[in-house]
Amino acid sequence: MLQLTAASVRLGARAASKEEAIRQVGQVLVQAGHIKPAYIDSMLAREALANTFLGNGIAIPHGKPEDRDLILATGIAVLQVPEGVPWNTGETARLIVGIAARSDEHIDVLRRLTRVLGDEALVTRLCQTRDPADIVEALTGERPTSIAQPVADYDHAVQVVIHNPTGLHARPATAFVETAKKFQAAIRVRYGDAVADGKSLLGLLQLGVTAGAMVTISAQGPDAEAALMALQALVAAGMGEEPSEAVAPRVQVAQRDWKPQHVAATIEGIPAAEGLAVGPIRHYRRVPLVVTDTPGDRMTEAAALEQALVAARNELEVVADEVARRLGSSRAAIFRAHAELLADPGLVRETVSRIFDGHSAAWAWQQTIAARVAQIAKLDDPVLAGRAVDLSDAGQRVLRHLLGLGEIPHLSLAESAIIVADDLTPSDTASLDPDRVLGLCTAHGGPTSHTAIIARSLGLPAIVAAGEAVLDVPEGTPAILDGFNGALYLRPSAADIETAHALRAGLDQAQAIAFAVRHQPAITRDGVHIEVAANVNRVADAARAIENGADGVGLMRTEFLFLERDSAPDEDEQYQAYRTMVETMAGRTLIIRTLDIGGDKEVPYLNIPREDNSFLGLRGLRLCLRRPELFEPQLRAIYRAAKHGPLKIMFPMVATLEEVQQAKVIAERIRAELNAPPVEIGIMVEVPSAAMLADVLAHEVDFFSIGTNDLTQYVLAMDRLHPELARQADSLHPAVLRAIALTVEGATKAGRWVGVCGGVASDPLGAAILVGLGVQELSVSIPGIATIKAHLRGLSAAEMRDLARRALVCHSAAEVRAL
Repeated sequence: MLQLTAASVRLGARAASKEEAIRQVGQVLVQAGHIKPAYIDSMLAREALANTFLGNGIAIPHGKPEDRDLILATGIAVLQVPEGVPWNTGETARLIVGIAARSDEHIDVLRRLTRVLGDEALVTRLCQTRDPADIVEALTGERPTSIAQPVADYDHAVQVVIHNPTGLHARPATAFVETAKKFQAAIRVRYGDAVADGKSLLGLLQLGVTAGAMVTISAQGPDAEAALMALQALVAAGMGEEPSEAVAPRVQVAQRDWKPQHVAATIEGIPAAEGLAVGPIRHYRRVPLVVTDTPGDRMTEAAALEQALVAARNELEVVADEVARRLGSSRAAIFRAHAELLADPGLVRETVSRIFDGHSAAWAWQQTIAARVAQIAKLDDPVLAGRAVDLSDAGQRVLRHLLGLGEIPHLSLAESAIIVADDLTPSDTASLDPDRVLGLCTAHGGPTSHTAIIARSLGLPAIVAAGEAVLDVPEGTPAILDGFNGALYLRPSAADIETAHALRAGLDQAQAIAFAVRHQPAITRDGVHIEVAANVNRVADAARAIENGADGVGLMRTEFLFLERDSAPDEDEQYQAYRTMVETMAGRTLIIRTLDIGGDKEVPYLNIPREDNSFLGLRGLRLCLRRPELFEPQLRAIYRAAKHGPLKIMFPMVATLEEVQQAKVIAERIRAELNAPPVEIGIMVEVPSAAMLADVLAHEVDFFSIGTNDLTQYVLAMDRLHPELARQADSLHPAVLRAIALTVEGATKAGRWVGVCGGVASDPLGAAILVGLGVQELSVSIPGIATIKAHLRGLSAAEMRDLARRALVCHSAAEVRAL
């Protein structure tokens, strides 16, 4: 914010006329190095064109826009005239705020002035005060200090890596801003040479931070260190986003490659949501909002802006609650991000600046939003650039209120149809009736847009980026929308329509059947039972996993108890969490993994020294063995919970036999101290050494669980979070499959069972290959439980063994996926 110093405040001045007052305040600006003397004439010329008297004794003279080359540096000056100076007929000014603005930095002061104007007692005091600091504080919110503004990072700083799959986009950035705002400290985020206010959502989005990027977070203020600690933990925890493996797997259907035989035309786009839709085309064209610049009183216009912003934010809270009820909290976060966009001070500053330049609030807001949308749309990263739609959507809500149009009308249909549009906003999509809307096709947009995310949640097939040609398709044209392959088929033959209906019915039936029988065991056609469990992060996930058909919990990630907080949970807190989990599972399998911190999961308050290669450093079990103050309370909590029902303990990131032996000695000592029942102990197989030593390690433990995400990155020497290598780090690579086969072989010799809790278990093809290799338990993402169970029931163990044998002799992951 612009710094107004006491040196730029002149108290007790006298002026016989408005011109004299403007020349006096202009001279203060000259002496402060803000303007050339000629700019004073520009201020007088501007006054002849527009009245700068705000009301309640305050005037804001400033120069003409075309004379900004006479401004040396943005700044303001204040002339106090206690006796007053005639401004215009019936107007007397006592505080003259001279403005020299090359940018919009002065708008913070103008916003402050609109609040000062409404407080007559404060204005009276400022007109009589003998302390310039009173005026500085009233206009800037701060008493004058001698602290110099930093030009780059603040004094306290940390570097973090953004691991979110789509970078620092709206939802994680919203979580960042919400956390930052809890602290008094000023916070900056630097990405390369670009710097943004850590409490500004728009500022963060405009940085264009992509997945795997390193940013510097710096803070200055009384709670700077606490702020950095909280933000560092938030980033490590994913800023509210679930791991990428939580995406439901693709349905495996033989008809995926189906194409109609006789169509008039085919329009190609990008698949955004899977499925088939058959029906007529209906165009959705939102009526553009026409804004004419009819300025009124500046204070009235500013008040209208404030009221519209409040109304829009309240509206978004209602929308978010409704979306949370229908589609879940992660989808509701889209609209909470919209509300945070509207709270961005930069947007308000720019709009107020235009209002004070003599424009209406509606025109000023529309211009501000349009400029920001264009700026975001130019970002190199397509995901972040796509968030321009979110800003436009949020901006339209405010604009409707400024124009007196109220809430955005719902998109409704008299009959079922495929919706075609230039683009759809998240608000449009969230208001859709899935009983009427068969599918979506847009000329623009992208598969990672919030609109696409909501379409998938609603179960609507969708295509995006189909091009302008789709907008010329006549209303009512019969069509088939193929969300699997991203194609819109126009005027298909009767036979093609009949086939598409049959395929759609088959898909719906398969999904409905899978969900209906989700609680039945996954038994192959030749009678082999495969346990399908769930990966969970928190206690609340357990009930949802059971409802979705999980046979148990194959992986409870306990590190989520340690993240998003300022200190480690004590033994009692952990005990209560584990006990609740045990009781929720009611006798079903529950595998609790001990703390797995390090690598991509950092916890600032643990004060783990920064490492050049954290994936090869202190993480998982090797960290716990070195930090008994963390390891032993957790083991005590787990063993106490074991008295309430069955559970298993699993140690992460095991690399050597000695690590397992040391951990077992500690565990047994604690069990004996508590007189707790014995529990099975297993290990994660995530590094090549564990796979190679499987036959040795199997004699020390009761089971293995293969973490394919980490095993893949270590076998292929590819960081699974690297933006350029992540796609190549495929867990179905033959080298990874051979490591899994070696693990199963070693376990089988010792009579131990093997499970997989990595992302590949949630892929139907991957699940079949794993079972063919001898894996007996699959722990998958909750949305994929029913699909994986159904897929396994449709195969025989013999077929999957043959599939696995063929996969092992492939030369690449692409060959495996082509089987």
